[in-house]
Amino acid sequence: MIVSASRRTDIPCYYSDWFINRLKEGYVLTRNPMNHSQVSRISLSPDLVDCIVFWTKDPKNIIPHLKNIDNMGYKYYFQFTLTPYDCTIEKNMRDKNQIVNTFIELTNLIGKERVLWRYDPIILNNRLSVDYHLEQFLQLCERLHSYTESVTISFVDYYKKLKTDIIRDITEEEITELSMFIGQTAKDYELDVKACSEKTDLTAYGIEKASCIDKGIIEKVCGHKLDVKQDKNQREYCGCVESIDIGTYNTCNNGCVYCYANYSEKSVAANMKRHNINSEMLNDTLKAGEGVIERKVKSYKSDQIELPSVVHNVRIPSKPIDKMEKICKNTL
Repeated sequence: MIVSASRRTDIPCYYSDWFINRLKEGYVLTRNPMNHSQVSRISLSPDLVDCIVFWTKDPKNIIPHLKNIDNMGYKYYFQFTLTPYDCTIEKNMRDKNQIVNTFIELTNLIGKERVLWRYDPIILNNRLSVDYHLEQFLQLCERLHSYTESVTISFVDYYKKLKTDIIRDITEEEITELSMFIGQTAKDYELDVKACSEKTDLTAYGIEKASCIDKGIIEKVCGHKLDVKQDKNQREYCGCVESIDIGTYNTCNNGCVYCYANYSEKSVAANMKRHNINSEMLNDTLKAGEGVIERKVKSYKSDQIELPSVVHNVRIPSKPIDKMEKICKNTL
C-alpha cells in the first residue's frame, strides 16, 4: 500500500502531530469524499505501508518527527511545492525565504532524491506575466538545484468555483514559450523536469509526463520491486500509481486561491477548529450509529527481487542560508 498524505490537505504543515499519533496507533479512519456516510478503517502497519508520499508547501512542523518515522520503519518522500507567489496568491504561507531554508534543511536530513520540487501551478494574469515566471523559475533553479533532482510543473486549471479574477486561462502560445524556457533551464541545472496532468505534449521541450506517486521512485526508496498498477481514480492525464489518500477536503489553511480541495474559508476554519490530535479521523469524529468498514490493503512488494535501499549523505550547513531576496522582491 502507498499512503498519500495528502492531495487533499497539507498534513505535514498542519497535522503532523495527528499523523504521528495515527502511525503509533497503527490505523486511521477516513470518510469517502463521494459518500460521506462511508467510513473506512485503514491499517498503517509498516508491514503493509510500502511508502508514504507527503504533499506539502511547508514541512517545517513534520521535520522534528522524521527520526521517529524512520525508527518505526516507514519509507517516505516529499512532493514539496515551492513557488514565488506572495500572500495575495498563497494567503497564509510563511515568508518564502524561510521556506527555502526549510527545503534545504529537509534535503540535508533525508537526501535530495527524496525531496521533489514542484513549481506549480503556473498562474498568469495582468501582474504575473510570462517574463515574471521566466525570471522567478531561473532564480529558484539557482537556489534549489543542489538540493533536489527534479522539478514538476503544471499550468493552472481554471475552475468556475474558484470565483477569483486573479486566475485566467493560459494560451497555447504562452504554454509554448514557458515550456521552452523551463525545459532548457532545468537541463542547464541538471534537473529532470516533468509536467503534472497536462493534456499538451511537452516532450519536444524536454518535459516528460509526471508520475508524482511514482513506481520507480518508490522502488528506490523502499528497496523492493513493486507490483502496482496505475491509479484509475485520478485525473485523465495523471501518471500516478495506486495509493490511498488519508486527507480530508476543506482542512488546509494555506489559503491558496487556486486550490481545488477547499470549497470555502468558512468551512476550513470550522474544520480546523474541530481538530483533535488524538482523533482517529482528521478533523472529524464518528457519529452515533455510524459503522466502519475495514478496508482491504496489501503490500505491493515483490519478494523475488530486492533492491538496495537509498543511502543518504547528510550535509549540515555551517550557517543559515539567507539568500532569497531576488525571488521575493518582485512578486506581484
